[in-house]
Amino acid sequence: IKLIETLWRLMQREEIPHRDLLVLTARDDLLAQFQRLIDEFNAAHSDAHIRTEDLRAYPEVKRNHGFGRRGSDIIVFFYRSDNLSDVHKERIVDFRNYDNLGRWYVLLDEAHKGDREDSKRQHIYSILSRNGFLFNFSATFADARDALTTVYDFNLARFVRAGYGKHIAILRQENRAFRPQEDYNQAEKQRVTLKTLLMLAYARKARERLPADGPGYHRPLLLTLVHSVNTQDADLKRFFRELERVARGDVEESVWRQAREELWRELAAGPEWMFEEARFHADARLFQSLTQSELRRLVFNAATPAAIEVLLRPSNRREMAFKLKSATHPFALIKIGDISPWLGEELSGYEILEGFEYEAFFDRLNRADSEINLLMGSRSFYEGWDSNRPNVISFINIGLGPSARKFILQSVGRGARIEPIPGRRKRLAARDGTHAANSEVAALETLFIFGANRRALHAVIDQLRRETAISPTQDESAQNDAPSTRHRDGAASGPSRNRVADHRLEIGRDDLTLLRRYMDYLGDDRLLAVHHQADARGIRLLHACLREPEHHFHIIDGSRYGRPEILIPRLLAYVISQSEHPKEG
Repeated sequence: IKLIETLWRLMQREEIPHRDLLVLTARDDLLAQFQRLIDEFNAAHSDAHIRTEDLRAYPEVKRNHGFGRRGSDIIVFFYRSDNLSDVHKERIVDFRNYDNLGRWYVLLDEAHKGDREDSKRQHIYSILSRNGFLFNFSATFADARDALTTVYDFNLARFVRAGYGKHIAILRQENRAFRPQEDYNQAEKQRVTLKTLLMLAYARKARERLPADGPGYHRPLLLTLVHSVNTQDADLKRFFRELERVARGDVEESVWRQAREELWRELAAGPEWMFEEARFHADARLFQSLTQSELRRLVFNAATPAAIEVLLRPSNRREMAFKLKSATHPFALIKIGDISPWLGEELSGYEILEGFEYEAFFDRLNRADSEINLLMGSRSFYEGWDSNRPNVISFINIGLGPSARKFILQSVGRGARIEPIPGRRKRLAARDGTHAANSEVAALETLFIFGANRRALHAVIDQLRRETAISPTQDESAQNDAPSTRHRDGAASGPSRNRVADHRLEIGRDDLTLLRRYMDYLGDDRLLAVHHQADARGIRLLHACLREPEHHFHIIDGSRYGRPEILIPRLLAYVISQSEHPKEG
């Protein structure tokens, strides 16, 4: 959406050719999410308004409005990327009917889908944008060509280090007890289950200890992802059976004690945060307060042990919620492709409550009144689901080898999001250093992962650390007019080798003179704020840079911009970024 706004403003200033905008993504729920975020954008902007149109309405919109712009309206067409073809059916459209001489700016979400060599759709996207541009977005680019040609690689490692995602800690406990080919007794399975529930209870209690008038953190959630859901001895069924035993209070004291001791031993040692040279420090008093009674309250929403009952909405055959008979609210949710086999086999004999008053629990999972603490499923929801809530992820028989890279990164990405202050998606400690030592905040800003194979899981995620060292960066490419390439050994070729340390913005002497005259002409910083959407901090920094331009800019002969309306937004963006990421030395 930010790119859409940027393209529109560049077209308004005649800096790039006028082209129509087309957003393509892989599923209807992603299109719905896109629309929700556009509504947020429109509510926050008075000078720009994004209007979405179905691609099939393209001829009519073109007749009425010409190019995809009208005043402050930014007209954006959208469609399902997998419904573009070279034939025409009910929902399948023939792309040739919307060719527009290839004059599209295409924004392709989930761009990793489809093989580069063989996919018809990949060729269609390229044809539609042949006289425009194709922008590919994905959290899991696996093709080396994608990594080498990306404009900016803001992968998970960079995302976390920049403070925009939760810290990531992979715990040493492995979920080996749930592997079907290995002979583990019931007590060992329960011990593994108890550790994940204790970790969730710890995060939930950390949130309770924050002051009521403090940051509005999410309600912590345990996300359990399994390999199989509907086979005879499916992973999800085996995990659910252990969950049920804990809910009924069928827990041996020795198993409970061992689970607590082993988990605390690891937390007390300080689990390492990936991509960061720091560790998580747990609060001993908080952890020791986690009795079985507290676990029932924090995880099962119940005061006493009880049997589980099932809540269903008759029209929804993809999810079912669970609550204890001693509780008022459900505590867990299963979301899978089809719950029918569960109802006929695994849940035979359970009390099942059906009612249309039960909303779609998954749809309201992010609402403040959602009481669900545990979400179970497989691959049915790991893409395109946007939530701040997961603090614990448990992989059961998933990620047993590096080949599961895409799924692991997608699902970990689902759990890495953070929003301690509404509208501010950045860790509180990254925004305000005074919270860095707060153990409750640290717990809520950490994603704790229990893997099926810790070594394989760690290797997949840690690969991002190595990719960060070898992939091209936006800063390098922005400093060079000549193309440059970064090789896999990490050495740069081309002009960037000698200039990578120089991050000063290039500005022409004529532009510098123009800027000073323009600022003198305005004579009032309030006019600068109104005309260029500059805040007080940006204006202050801009003045500071103009006092010592040689220190902040790389001054060249001539002019690169020529107009204040182009130059000033660039300079404001630059000075603010430099203040947030100052140069070393």
